[in-house]
Amino acid sequence: MSHHCHDEHHGHDHSGHGHDHAGGEHDHSDDITPALQFSLYQHIEFDAVTTLNEARYGSGREVLRKTWAERLEAEPEVESDADEQLLVNIPFTGQVKLHSILLRTSDSDSAPKTLKVIINRDDVDFGVAEEVQGTQEFELSQTSEVQEIAVRRARFNAVRRISLFFPDNFGDGDEDVTRISYIGFKGEWMQLGRAPSNILYEAAANPSDHKVKGVGVNQMGSNVGQ
Repeated sequence: MSHHCHDEHHGHDHSGHGHDHAGGEHDHSDDITPALQFSLYQHIEFDAVTTLNEARYGSGREVLRKTWAERLEAEPEVESDADEQLLVNIPFTGQVKLHSILLRTSDSDSAPKTLKVIINRDDVDFGVAEEVQGTQEFELSQTSEVQEIAVRRARFNAVRRISLFFPDNFGDGDEDVTRISYIGFKGEWMQLGRAPSNILYEAAANPSDHKVKGVGVNQMGSNVGQ
């Protein structure tokens, strides 16, 4: 089990990283076709997703399993445990050109304030996430709308694995729990090698990495409806 001390994170200097504002992008519930056209939902390797400092094991994976149609549902959500930090490591089944990251949090102090994105590393824990310069960093909005966070595509044109590090929230030290209820991605997917497109690449078996009962990897958009 990963443990990290809150005190280790004090004094982290964000200077020089060039935070990007997520902007006031709003979710449009009637904008279904464009949302699904570039969805990477079916290309996430759900069983290999890991979330550090989640209060309930598997909740980070459950949030990723939400379809676009389920994006506004309050549950499940992932919340942090020991302090306000969350780290989600997400592998894809192939290589993707990432266009944007979709997040839904809330307008409360438990909403994450900053997002550092790191790609193509399989060793990202809290120590690595604090020390390395991210591929890109963002200042998030305190809103219950779905935020669409556009990335600098030139930096994200060959992504096999993505790590989302949320170091703080809008409580500014007064709120120890960070909550996220939806995470999604838009982009273009490319197969690795010549394998058929219906093959999923499996990670090394982990006995403790149980599948969430009753949840399947649904084709995104199969149950879209107003």
